[in-house]
Parts: sequence; C-alpha cells; structure tokens
Amino acid sequence: MHQHHPPTGNFKITAAQLQADADHWEKMAAEPSARDTSVRVRTLNHWINDARTQPIPQMLFGEFWYEGELCILFSDSNAGKSVLAIQIGHSISSGKNIAPLGLESEGQPVLYFDFELSSKQLEARYSNQWDAHYQFEDTFYRADINPDMEVPEDFDSFEDYLSFSLEQAIVDTEARVVIIDNITYMRSENESAKDALPLMKHLKALKTKYNLSILALAHTPKRDQSKPISANDLQGSKMLMNFCDSSFAIGKSTQSTERRYLKQIKQRNTSQLYGQGNVCLFDIDKPHNFLQYDFVGFDDERRHLKEDKEQEKDILTDRVIELRQQGLSLRDIAAEMGISYQKVDRLLRSADRRSKIKE
Repeated sequence: MHQHHPPTGNFKITAAQLQADADHWEKMAAEPSARDTSVRVRTLNHWINDARTQPIPQMLFGEFWYEGELCILFSDSNAGKSVLAIQIGHSISSGKNIAPLGLESEGQPVLYFDFELSSKQLEARYSNQWDAHYQFEDTFYRADINPDMEVPEDFDSFEDYLSFSLEQAIVDTEARVVIIDNITYMRSENESAKDALPLMKHLKALKTKYNLSILALAHTPKRDQSKPISANDLQGSKMLMNFCDSSFAIGKSTQSTERRYLKQIKQRNTSQLYGQGNVCLFDIDKPHNFLQYDFVGFDDERRHLKEDKEQEKDILTDRVIELRQQGLSLRDIAAEMGISYQKVDRLLRSADRRSKIKE
C-alpha cells in the first residue's frame, strides 16, 4: 500500500501564520467592497449574519409570490393573466388579501406596466356598463407605451429606451412592487436562452438596485391541454425559469369556460403547496364593476385537463381551419389530412358554432 509522506524541507505552518491568515479573511469580510470583483467571497457565517439583518420576506400573493422575488406568471393567451395581475396589484396597494391567499405586507405603491390593454378596455373591465367606475388606490399606478414616442439618438434600440423609461417610472413613483404585462414587449425575442438572458439580467438588476418585488407576465406557446402544466410550457423556459425566484401558472379548466386553476411551478421561500394534486380553483366573475378571480376551492389538476380524444379533435380542427384559410376545398383538405370529406365538414361546422357562442 502506498504510504503518504509529509513534504520535506522547511514546510511548516506556524500558529502565527494561521492567525495571520484568519486576520486576513476577517479583514476581507469586514471591508469587502474594496476587494470585490465579479464574485464576492465571504465565509458562510458572514453570509448568514448578514442575512439576519435583512427583513423576513412577506407574502404578497400567498405562497405564490413573496417580497423581494422576481416571479413569473404564465399561461395560454386569453386565460385571464391581466385580470389576475391587476387584482393582485390592487390587493397589494390596498393592503387587502385575495382570499384565501395571504398578504402579509401593508399597502404599498404598485407600478403596473400595461402593454396589453387600451385605457378603454381597462375601463370596460372596471365599470358597470361604462358607469359606476371602480375606484382604485392612488398608490396603484399604470404605465403604457406612448404612441407618439420617438427613440432618442442616445439609445441603440426601442428596447433599450423602454428599459430606461421603466426605470425612470420606478424612481418617479417610488414603487416597490412592479408588475410587467407582459415581458414580450421588453425584448423582441424571448424564445431562446440567448434572447431571454439579457432581459432576465436586466430585471434582476432592477430588483436589486431598487429593492423591488417584480411580477412578470409571460405567454406559453400552444400546448397540449391534456397534459399537466410544467416549467417546459413557459416560452423561453430554461433561461427564464433559471433566473426567476418563483413562478406560477394559470390553467384553463375543462369544467367551465370561466374556471381557472393556479399551480406553483417554482418556489424558493416555501415548499410546494399548490402542485398537481392541490391546485387553487377560481372562477372569473364580474359581480358589479370589478372583473376578478373568485376562489372556488382546491382540487387535483387532472380533473381539469382535456381528455386525449378531445385534445386530438382540437388539433385536427386547428389544422382543418388553417388549410381552409389557405383556400383549399373541403375535398382537398380531406385528401391532405387523410380523413373523410364529411369529417372535415363536421369539424368546420363545430368550430363555427363555438366561435358564434364566444361572440
């Protein structure tokens, strides 16, 4: 067996050298800023003692979103992301929770970047037939894109100028909670990791610089609604999910057209309470002049997913409609898809009926 021998020569660590080394690292910990480069080196005890002086993160929207987090809320289009986001912003600015989810902070300023709705669409949601308008707190701010805006020569792109304007609005309103609806407008592309990385770095930098809590809304590409929602359903999922602190999703229930469920996808400040076996159920309702999510209960996500046959029918219908819009006849579509002429006709009629019902 090979035996380990101590090194030869004058190699010997004295007690004085050990003490000098300890003093060196203690000095670095006490005065780190002068020595910090791209990484910060501290002892674990130093990090923990530093954390002890910081406030314990409080719930902003139950276990879904805590103070100090960059959280991503995502769903299919037309699932009601904006409805929920405005309701959350109202909850935080007023200091009143959305039952049964906890709100541990007092009312505080909220800045809502709305890149989706016009002011008239907003009015329709928060009034009763254009009358009896709902009154929000004066600490709930909304910002949109100025249609007359021209990008100054000092900025390389629209996205850079928008980022600058966003930061200026944060300073002007003194907001500590920021909601972005949605992050697609912050960067021209988010689908790949290289496109999403600068955006997430920018949001993280803003969060740190101004001690913000950020809720960023995002879309999912068209997904198989017979399968449970996962992190992979988020557009640009890998990089966005890696850089965010928490994430939750809205799913459309098959039980009714207005029913939605909320599911935790990523969490750091808590264990997963609202996973596949225990999602939060809500109905989108407007009892008077406030469009909102009304809590229904808890349930297993699988009870709200489409059956495989129903999902297959939707896929077939989408393809039939696509070919019809390209000008193909019913018989040409049938030949292209390998199904009967009668089935093509049934799918188109069914889609037309559903479209009229929605209108």
